[in-house]
Amino acid sequence: MDIICVSLQDNGLDPIVESEILLDGDHPIERTLEVAEKVWSEVFFYLAQNNVIFEGILLKPSMVTPGAEHKETTSPETIAKYTLTMLRRRVPPAVPRIMFLSGGQSEVEATLNLNAMNQSPNPWHISFSYARALQNTVLKTWQRRPENVEAAQKSLG
Repeated sequence: MDIICVSLQDNGLDPIVESEILLDGDHPIERTLEVAEKVWSEVFFYLAQNNVIFEGILLKPSMVTPGAEHKETTSPETIAKYTLTMLRRRVPPAVPRIMFLSGGQSEVEATLNLNAMNQSPNPWHISFSYARALQNTVLKTWQRRPENVEAAQKSLG
C-alpha cells in the first residue's frame, strides 16, 4: 500500500485508502469501535512512515456499527456518534474527503446514518460511496439468475 500511495501522489493522482473491517458476528458497537480505532491507527502510522501526503488521499472506511448478527437495533444517531468518535480519534483533519462504504447496510440505513453524521460539525467532507447503495437492491433481486434479469432491471425504478 505504502509504495503505491507515494507513487500515485508523485504522479499527481490521489490514492484511495480503504481498510475493510468485516462486521460478521453479534458483537456490540463498542467492539467495532475498538477494532476500527486499532486498524485506522495502524493505517495512518504506516502512511505517515512512508511520507504519504494526507491531504491527497480519499479515505473509504466503513461506518462503526454493531455486528451484522447483533440483536439490538442501533439508531442512526448512535452510529453517527460512534463513527465520528473513531474518526476524530484516528483520522487526521488533513484528510479532506471521506467516502463511506455501505458495510452491508441497506440503501436506506446507510443514507440515514450518513445524514446523522452530517448533522455534527467535523473537519472532513463526508459522503457515501453510492455505487454499492445504488446496486444493492438490483444485485439482491438478480442473484445471478437469468430469470431474474427483468425484475432486477425494474428495481432500478
